[in-house]
Amino acid sequence: MGNFPQKIDRFIESFIAQNGYVRVLEGLKNTLLIAVLGLIIGILIGTLIATVRVIPKYKTLPRVLNGFCSFYVGLFRGTPIVVQLLVFYYVMLPLMGVRMTGVSVSVLVFGLNSGAYISEIMRGGILSVDSGQMEAGRAVGLGFGTTMMKVVIPQAVKNILPTLGNEFIALIKETSVVSFVGAADLYVAFNYIGSNSYEFMVPYLVMAVIYILLVLIISLGIKLMERSLRKSDRRH
Repeated sequence: MGNFPQKIDRFIESFIAQNGYVRVLEGLKNTLLIAVLGLIIGILIGTLIATVRVIPKYKTLPRVLNGFCSFYVGLFRGTPIVVQLLVFYYVMLPLMGVRMTGVSVSVLVFGLNSGAYISEIMRGGILSVDSGQMEAGRAVGLGFGTTMMKVVIPQAVKNILPTLGNEFIALIKETSVVSFVGAADLYVAFNYIGSNSYEFMVPYLVMAVIYILLVLIISLGIKLMERSLRKSDRRH
């Protein structure tokens, strides 16, 4: 550790003089973009799947849709995110003749993957809402879908907010694998700085600190949202 100041000097030189900070900012932007858009896509898919899975299975169509949703969830929960990225980028897209950037593919795959996990989270949240809420909605003339979207799901989201926060944190951390499909994230940026300075200790330490700060900020945001929702509940 005697030459640690020299390591810091080399990092600063590569970070500032050699414009390494530009790559870090781009990597941070891509990391947040992939995680945020992936979470939004995941919430939309997860809510849809959860709704399908709690629909009464009296008819053929709900049973068929439930079987498809179960297969989807099992597929994406049963394979590593890296494998999903590689299969989409190097197998499925070339077979379909579709061209997408590494960031776009990452957003898509992270959204599909997150949808599988959020569907189970959302299903638990929906089941935690008193069944009387659905009955009350139907009693005043609302359809199943309207009651679900306007009455049940908003209450379910309140119940699962901390778990959704954990899913967002997981997405932030998992973006470190998108370099496998050529996306420039934080790992790629700091790896570039390390390669330029021939010193990886300080860049990787700084990268770890950035990830920790992102997680702390997200955790604080979730706590503030929970507190706000609790105040809203007390007012009602």
